[in-house]
Amino acid sequence: MSVQLTRNILKNTRLLKSLDSVKIATSSYHEKVIDHYENPRNVGSLNKKDENVGTGLVGAPACGDVMKLQIKVDENGNIIDAKFKTFGCGSAIASSSLATEWIKGKTTEEALKIKNTDIARELCLPPVKLHCSMLAEDAIKAAINDYKTKKKVAQ
Repeated sequence: MSVQLTRNILKNTRLLKSLDSVKIATSSYHEKVIDHYENPRNVGSLNKKDENVGTGLVGAPACGDVMKLQIKVDENGNIIDAKFKTFGCGSAIASSSLATEWIKGKTTEEALKIKNTDIARELCLPPVKLHCSMLAEDAIKAAINDYKTKKKVAQ
């Protein structure tokens, strides 16, 4: 539920002052996280058998988040598509969604320069959620590594 929708419901039912816990819960996530969680970009899968597709599958044992990020690379080394599927919290889904947006159109080398701190800063993640942005960075690296490994085998 969006923050605005929650506020409207609470205002309409005159419970705004008595439901501070709801206000705290919705305000603990930045609007960018809520946007990517409610409207995730690039959800889905690419054909992992395609030699131009790299797949990164990473997880965080501490919290149980699992992230699959896939890239499709053209003959010039440009990432022309990216998809993700994430089982995890809102911050993990938002980190995946943002990562796929950022890597599209970049070369694999440019994509490798994206750091978890960049993702965390953009989404305004609190310190307790930094592992979510680290998963996204690790998934990018794993997908690029898988793609490069496939290309070496194909040659």
